[in-house]
Amino acid sequence: MSATLKLYNTLIREKSAFQPIDADNVRVYVCGPTVYDFAHIGNARPVIVFDVLFRLLRHVYGDTHVTYARNITDVDDKINARALRDFPHLALNDAIHAVTEKTAKQFHEDVAALGCLEPTVEPRATDNIEQMIAIIEKLIGNGHAYVAEGEVLFDTKSMSDYGQLSKRPLDEQQAGIRITVDAHKKNPGDFVLWKLSSDNEPGWESPWGRGRPGWHIECSAMSSRYLGEVFDIHGGGLDLIFPHHENEIAQSRCAHGTEVMANVWMHNGFVQVEGRKMSKSDGNFVTIHQLLSTDDFGGKQWPGDVLRLAMLMTHYREPIDFSIKRLEEAERLIAKWPAADVSNADPCPVVIDALSDDLNTVAAVQRLHALAQEANVDATLLPMFAASAALLGVLPKKTEVDEALAGAVDAVVAMRLEMLKAKNFAEADRIRDELSAKGIQLKDGKDAATGERVTTWEVKR
Repeated sequence: MSATLKLYNTLIREKSAFQPIDADNVRVYVCGPTVYDFAHIGNARPVIVFDVLFRLLRHVYGDTHVTYARNITDVDDKINARALRDFPHLALNDAIHAVTEKTAKQFHEDVAALGCLEPTVEPRATDNIEQMIAIIEKLIGNGHAYVAEGEVLFDTKSMSDYGQLSKRPLDEQQAGIRITVDAHKKNPGDFVLWKLSSDNEPGWESPWGRGRPGWHIECSAMSSRYLGEVFDIHGGGLDLIFPHHENEIAQSRCAHGTEVMANVWMHNGFVQVEGRKMSKSDGNFVTIHQLLSTDDFGGKQWPGDVLRLAMLMTHYREPIDFSIKRLEEAERLIAKWPAADVSNADPCPVVIDALSDDLNTVAAVQRLHALAQEANVDATLLPMFAASAALLGVLPKKTEVDEALAGAVDAVVAMRLEMLKAKNFAEADRIRDELSAKGIQLKDGKDAATGERVTTWEVKR
């Protein structure tokens, strides 16, 4: 690697060189989906951004030396409401299971279509209730939490430096929890760690009665279980800085007695759709599934690599306007790139340098596009292009064709080369246009070793 990896750390509001706690086990945690509905395009951005980070870290430290945890929240009041709405004929637990399994399956299919690798571990909240209860017991024991009217709440004033991440004074903090602020709290900013469950709500037995966890404690439990009490990088969307990530830090540090929860905090910017905040009431709420499989956005279905590239054409910390125009721009770029097989070659150093500068995917895509144009002329650059494109997760795949078709196309391409040698350009153009009409795209170039004209072909998308 030619450049030092530098990342912007929200905790200290500056970009600095990344130093892992253990280079043999670099650990990353990213907040995943709450599985009650289709993931929207705003949800897609952190999945794509941190997939690029995962790929870059694997390139730098080795595939087996990076642990990437992305959780699934499968206990939540929104899930309960959706279960009661969609499966009223089922028992509550069965209805909740039906919602979460269906939604999680769709999420996995959608992000796979976006070219995202599977995380190393993908813990579910409901599989970690025991760990959550243990952390809450620690917080009560060391004076950072209290029981009031059947709930367990975190005492924000018990932590002298609460608010470091969001840089918001405690007296300006709001409850930041998914219930109404109640009089039984010591402080308005105190948040729920455990709440009682009624008969028509999911619940687990605990020292404080049958109940369920608050939102924030879930990620504290899952990250510490799979990555340790202190790990390298915690990521998510900008909207999670407060209250979610702030409260994760409070719980984790106070339970474990650590100075930090994660050394680096990374946050991607907001997503607008066609210049407006995404909203169901405004009619511009767009899901990944819609974009991939319907004509609802721009009158066509959009391939996953186009959606991914459209995201990467804006720096991850900047707001992005997700628009038809941006998708069309990404589509035009990819159409000019050569299809290539996965390569063991080294990625382009300029692409690496760009990504090493706080995931500057804008500069990386620009260099990748230039490399694509060079590889269209000089086939010896194809392996480097393929390795660079794979690092960004946008490698154009060769379309599988049967042997009979491949042989027929090869014969026609060879005939066209003979026409070009004979300077019969009209016939050569006719053959090219005929193949194009059948979905076969030709690319002319020169063999770097011999200087002879060569023509490659691929099935158009």
